[in-house]
Amino acid sequence: MPTTTPTTVLPTARGPLSQALLDVLAGNPTDNSPDLLALLADAADYLVTVDDVARDEDCQLSLFLLYSLHYGGVVDGDAAWEWDGRLLALRSLFESAFEAQLRASIPVPALPAPSAEDVASALFALTSADSGPSLSRYVARTANVAQLEEFLVQRSIYTLREADPHSWAIPRLTGRPKAALVEIQSDEYGGGRPERMHAAIFAQTMRSLGLDDTYGRYVDNVPAITLASLNMMSMFGLNRRLRGAIVGHLAAFEMTSSIPNRFYGNGFRRLGFGEETTWYFDEHVEADAVHEQIAGRDLAGNLAEDDPRLLPDIMFGAAACLVVDGWAGEHMLDAWTAGVTSLRSPL
Repeated sequence: MPTTTPTTVLPTARGPLSQALLDVLAGNPTDNSPDLLALLADAADYLVTVDDVARDEDCQLSLFLLYSLHYGGVVDGDAAWEWDGRLLALRSLFESAFEAQLRASIPVPALPAPSAEDVASALFALTSADSGPSLSRYVARTANVAQLEEFLVQRSIYTLREADPHSWAIPRLTGRPKAALVEIQSDEYGGGRPERMHAAIFAQTMRSLGLDDTYGRYVDNVPAITLASLNMMSMFGLNRRLRGAIVGHLAAFEMTSSIPNRFYGNGFRRLGFGEETTWYFDEHVEADAVHEQIAGRDLAGNLAEDDPRLLPDIMFGAAACLVVDGWAGEHMLDAWTAGVTSLRSPL
């Protein structure tokens, strides 16, 4: 378990929108803040001009801050901000632009028949055909210690709260899909043993390399595309209308986890790190080989059978997982092969 005392790590603004949002969150939600009203107008004007929301530093940090109100641990503001209608309207502006970009830029395969077996087969075919950059092979064969540290920092944005974005879907599902999701998430949360929670095991990996496992400690270091990966999960999970997308995302996430994690573990072993460091990756080699079957058939497949209207979003969510995680992996690989840091600022 983490040895550091949980604290709030306030990120640094990346532009006028995130600066204005941080200023608003430092205030009192009961005030009729003209600054917040101005921020809504400024955000609407700004988003019209943005070509790539997924890589826009100001947009992604702002969206990350807004989602952090639901997770906690980043913004040390009044808890009443979580359900402030004005902030929800602001979040909706960012979400609309972000979702529109994803739907316009991510190719979705032809829809299978809405049966558990057909959906599972389509998802396995989609994930096996993924030709994104092989970050895991680079880590296994080439990465140095400094790059492994960067890799953990990049991954910490999601993995220190692993499973939480997908858990938003539990109350949004019923019957067989709900039971399947709970089965997967129970493993993610350690089966009732806090020291076996995947987030806690990852925190141990970070500490073994001398990194700080406080959530949010490295938000300022990571680029927008890393924040975008988590923000997409939060958007899918927190919006009931996108419950098909978060289910598809989890299915693809589990189906593309086992083999890469074997490579990641091998990369750390290659540089002399022991079980204290590799436990997280080794755990996922075994666990996700089981989870992918549950996620493909019992979760995504049964959801499509129970409500065929959600099938397009199931496939969209799966494709979005592959594409956006591919963008984040490509960013790291491009930087490392060019001999530069993948972070906004070096450790």
